[in-house]
Amino acid sequence: MKATGMGALSDVPKYEQAYRVILDRLKAGRYPIGGRMPTEGELSEHFKVSRVTIRRALDMLVQDGYVESRQGSGYRVITLSPASDTCLTSFTDAMLRAGLEPTSQLLSLVTFEAGNAALAHLPADMQARAITRVNRLRLVDGKPRMLVMSHAPAELLQGATAADFPESGPAQSILRILAQRFKLEWSAACEDISPVVADAEMAGLFGIDAGSPILRQACSAFDDDGSTVFHEDVFRTGAVSFTLSKQHRQPNHLP
Repeated sequence: MKATGMGALSDVPKYEQAYRVILDRLKAGRYPIGGRMPTEGELSEHFKVSRVTIRRALDMLVQDGYVESRQGSGYRVITLSPASDTCLTSFTDAMLRAGLEPTSQLLSLVTFEAGNAALAHLPADMQARAITRVNRLRLVDGKPRMLVMSHAPAELLQGATAADFPESGPAQSILRILAQRFKLEWSAACEDISPVVADAEMAGLFGIDAGSPILRQACSAFDDDGSTVFHEDVFRTGAVSFTLSKQHRQPNHLP
């Protein structure tokens, strides 16, 4: 039991012990996005528990949105940042899952004082606070896909530097950066999608003509008290479609 990391959880049911250890390994990058999980038999042997126990642990991961189960091919990792709403779906994970290479370029990291005109489009409770804005260009296989402007209260991003925003790999996900590096927590979100035209700066980044139509996705995430934890403006070319299910909405096409 010691080798599996389950020994310290002796008062917890075995299926939940296995679930927690596997989840820790997922978040540590032990199982890559898009890759297959070890089989039920392999995990059962490793944890020294029955396959029924392992199946229950894996089913919990499926319900939480980390992995999917496919008949005849076992379990596959689909994300390290399960979404509670569409705008909280990890673009990084979706691209890795599709076999594409997402990368990021940090364009700016700026803090604005409360009431600054640059904050006028944010939710009212954010306008009244000092806000740190992170601008990043997201690329897929080297081609610009999205301009992402992420905003969070400055006191929640204390000490943020360029080193906190990797350019490649699963760690570039802004959702994981905010949750793991800065310990931001949210429980709900709202999203607005609208057409806009590209200004000169956006046109230069995307390699299109100024005034060309693009999409703007605005997402605000809230904590349990209803306070805005972060707000993100995403500007992108192309279309976005979604699959609706009882549990959540899953983006079909992100680039």
